[in-house]
Amino acid sequence: MSVATPSTTGFVEPAPSALLLLGRGVDLASERGVECVGDLPAPSDPDLVARARAARAALGDRAFVLGHHYQRDEVIEFADVTGDSFKLAREAAARPEAEFVIFCGVHFMAESADILTSDDQQVVLPDLAAGCSMADMAAIDQVEDAWDVLVEAGVADDTVPVTYMNSSAAIKAFTGRHGGTICTSSNAHVALRWAFDQVGGPDGRGKVLFMPDQHLGRNTAVQHLGMSLDDCVVFDPRKPRGGLTAQQLRDARMILWRGHCSVHGRFSERNVLDIRAAVPDVTVLVHPECKHEVVTAADMVGSTEYIIKALDAAPAGSSWAIGTELNLVRRLANAHPDKNIHYLDSTVCFCSTMNRIDLPHLVWAMEQLVAGRPVNRIVVDADDAHWARVALDQMLALPGY
Repeated sequence: MSVATPSTTGFVEPAPSALLLLGRGVDLASERGVECVGDLPAPSDPDLVARARAARAALGDRAFVLGHHYQRDEVIEFADVTGDSFKLAREAAARPEAEFVIFCGVHFMAESADILTSDDQQVVLPDLAAGCSMADMAAIDQVEDAWDVLVEAGVADDTVPVTYMNSSAAIKAFTGRHGGTICTSSNAHVALRWAFDQVGGPDGRGKVLFMPDQHLGRNTAVQHLGMSLDDCVVFDPRKPRGGLTAQQLRDARMILWRGHCSVHGRFSERNVLDIRAAVPDVTVLVHPECKHEVVTAADMVGSTEYIIKALDAAPAGSSWAIGTELNLVRRLANAHPDKNIHYLDSTVCFCSTMNRIDLPHLVWAMEQLVAGRPVNRIVVDADDAHWARVALDQMLALPGY
């Protein structure tokens, strides 16, 4: 495998990685569903862009197309709004006149849009196999079993669940039923402070069950709440009782679910050291889903929206190494040719499931809607939708949101 060597100026495309292969192929036995009714256009179709424009024009105001920051440029071109997952879900809710919400993102994001939009609107995910590896690391039966373990340990009454947006609707609903809140990477510190206030405050003995990303929970607790790594334990749903003793659960303040982002989890402290050696005066900016040692070694840490705003405000000629998904970093480099923007890793790290949404799938979904055949509609169970909305509303009520 070739490795891209950072230069002091200009964006260097990382070397190919085996992760690219994860976005290809079909396994009908294990995936949510990737078969398309009708013909899926070929990626090589020379008329693909023209077909996309024609279908989009035919749908007009009946459709609202959302594009997550990690999507391919070919998809972002047709998005009415771009943003992170919750911003896009709220944008969808603010467009009640749109009959169809076409969510170019992943499954849990489309679920959130369905929860927040009206019953008259239909949320469409162009490829049902566009999931999220992190969200899939926490299944609802595992979470319910974990809560039973907390009950047996005598700590459930002093534990508040805080669930990251990157989770299924069922787990958001679990959080609402148990008096917890949802958080984003932007407001995780506010959500944690609120949660601890429900059980005696940050200096008490109350606990937070943080799901499903252990790194965001750990980084937020240590960097923003002044806790130590010793205050955190990791609950592994694949082990009996989460791999923890009752005493460990009683002593812990942060009970972290054993989940992570397959993209951000790839970055290492070695990446930070290498880029500092290669690029003088570089500022390392990473997402809080990165490992704790990466966040500690970086200069700045923030959400996707934070990263975008930081680059927008950066002075010309400044050098940056960004630790987040490659589609976004490449787009930032193209948008800021006056700045030296580098990808923190030396190999490609796309979100392979996000990349399932490509132009052929978007064209197919839009053309089916034009023909009066809505496809791949995302519908959340009514009871789950109610309790998930309770948890989401609690997040919206947090200070400063």
